[in-house]
Amino acid sequence: MLELLAGVAVAVAALALILEPLVRPRAPAPAADGSDEDDEIPLEESASPKVQALLALKEIEFDRATGKLSDEDFERLRARYARAALTALDAETEHDALVATAATEDDPAEALIRAARSAMAVCPTCGPRPESSAAFCSECGRQLHQH
Repeated sequence: MLELLAGVAVAVAALALILEPLVRPRAPAPAADGSDEDDEIPLEESASPKVQALLALKEIEFDRATGKLSDEDFERLRARYARAALTALDAETEHDALVATAATEDDPAEALIRAARSAMAVCPTCGPRPESSAAFCSECGRQLHQH
């Protein structure tokens, strides 16, 4: 009798484990890159000129492949959207460079790093060395120069 009750208990537990995903669905798994998928904006809704030009290029390539665009129209549109994408990329690169320059000029931590680098001794063979007060490199023995 005891064996029968143990068998029934094991069968019920196994059935519960099998049916649990059907009864209670799991929460969606996080994205593989660790970002939250709900925060991402679909590419089609992006206001970025670069994204819009690249999406237009993709669309006209699809239209050409499906026969909706002639070769002449495709070349004309491809040239137009390629120029727009390159212009947007150049503007974005220039903007990123300006932001990076402004951030490094105003950042006190960057100023400290620049000061530490200027006081650092440099070996012509091994590069910057941590021993700023030494006259010779601890690796190769060459004379150190102040940077």
